[in-house]
Amino acid sequence: MTTTLNRTVPRPPVKQAPTFRQRLSRWDMKASPYLYISPFFLLFAVTGLFPLLYTFWVSLHDWHLLKGQGDFVGLRNFTEVLADSYFWNSLFNTFSIFLLSAIPQLIVAVFLAAILDQHLRAKTFWRMSVLLPYVVTPVAVALIFTNMFNEQNGLINNLLDNFGMEPVRWLNDTFASHVAIATMVNWRWTGYNALILLAAMQAVPRDLYESAALDGAGSFRRFFSITLPSIRPTMIFVVITSTIGGLQIFAEPRLFDPANAGGTQGQFMTTVLFLWEMGFQRSNFGKASAVAWLLFLIIILVGIVNFLISKKIATTDSRKPRPARSPR
Repeated sequence: MTTTLNRTVPRPPVKQAPTFRQRLSRWDMKASPYLYISPFFLLFAVTGLFPLLYTFWVSLHDWHLLKGQGDFVGLRNFTEVLADSYFWNSLFNTFSIFLLSAIPQLIVAVFLAAILDQHLRAKTFWRMSVLLPYVVTPVAVALIFTNMFNEQNGLINNLLDNFGMEPVRWLNDTFASHVAIATMVNWRWTGYNALILLAAMQAVPRDLYESAALDGAGSFRRFFSITLPSIRPTMIFVVITSTIGGLQIFAEPRLFDPANAGGTQGQFMTTVLFLWEMGFQRSNFGKASAVAWLLFLIIILVGIVNFLISKKIATTDSRKPRPARSPR
């Protein structure tokens, strides 16, 4: 202790070096969050990022299925694919089947979710029932619907014949084949999306429905004014996932006509089916990789457009002035 002008000034305490346990605790607090999330990024790098980059590397070469890597050709594979009329035909078929499946699928899924959200008997039974088509394998679904849409003795054409109508050429007509394949996709995925939307509907506070009912709002008004705005984020998620899955459709058109993949004249050849044919039938892995990257970029572009449109709709709805309540 030192004394200055009759005042005692305490000396500052000597700082002790942190112990090993304290240093370990600090390191754990800083590093453990990154260690917890690192398995996902490591798995993504191995199964997602590396194949993506390697596919781009293959697309820059003249790569044969059996002979392997050939000469470096740069972007020639991309230019040849973009100049191929079969690629644009497959792109048209993909978007046509996607629109014929995604729009009705979302509407029916919302309708089913709204029904399952009501007070029904045996709720678990009905919820499991709508999920059963998703459990069925795509091969079984294709076999069932292929027999239904058979041009010679299929169920649909037999019913049309009983009513005196002309049979539909499900395999040879472009639009009819797209409807048949979209029906397969809708049958398998509608129940799955309905359960996702049902989970979002059940998270909506019931007090909102009770208050709206006391104000005299009917069931349709409550559905459009409370339910749909409340589940908008989940609907955006369903739309984006349906878009990604719809643009990558392969199993249904491949199994719809096993003898002629994509139809005799490419009536229902999708982009992924065109990619498969380019890689494994023509043995041209370079062009197939270019098709894969073009499809990847298209999916990203469509996803961004979906996100911007959904965000614009949400922003517009939030800025709408709410009507003032009439005084009682």
